[in-house]
Amino acid sequence: MQTDQREKLSTTTVVLHWIVGLSVLGLLTVGIYMDQTHTYALYPLHKSFGVLIFFLIVARVVWRIKNGWPEPVGEYPKAEQLLAKIVHYVLLVGIVLMPISGFLMSAVGGNGVEFFGLELVARNPDPANPSETVSHNSTVSGVAHEMHGIIAYTLIVAIGLHIAGALKHHIVDKDGTLRRMLGQRIR
Repeated sequence: MQTDQREKLSTTTVVLHWIVGLSVLGLLTVGIYMDQTHTYALYPLHKSFGVLIFFLIVARVVWRIKNGWPEPVGEYPKAEQLLAKIVHYVLLVGIVLMPISGFLMSAVGGNGVEFFGLELVARNPDPANPSETVSHNSTVSGVAHEMHGIIAYTLIVAIGLHIAGALKHHIVDKDGTLRRMLGQRIR
């Protein structure tokens, strides 16, 4: 399997970056929309894609640990290097914790988790009113709910900084960082 080089990132790195990145952006967008509009019909799809993307997230994290961080294309000020490292770690930790907190929120909250119709965790219906659910542990589900929201907005900020950094590299530095992430070989 190809590893990352200064001149060209591996196909694995590029594919995992874009699939996970675009999926997380999509899930964040849908999640905020659902929260703002109470569009409950989207929750099963949101949960299903969250479970699916979690396996790709794990693959991405394992690949990053195994392969290490890509070597910077150029020389940058220490403050910029530190900010980039912080943003990358926030993104990596955030994309792992996001689906875990969502899974816990739904599963422990009694709402269950399905994966495209396959029941992974059953709903816990209220015996007095079967259309409602009963939480298995309201404290854990409440903490998971809060985490899910905090992580979502933290990821939005980190993604914004990540995109701004990529554009800075491309437009201001003209250093090939973005082209490399698009799978191109640079000098």
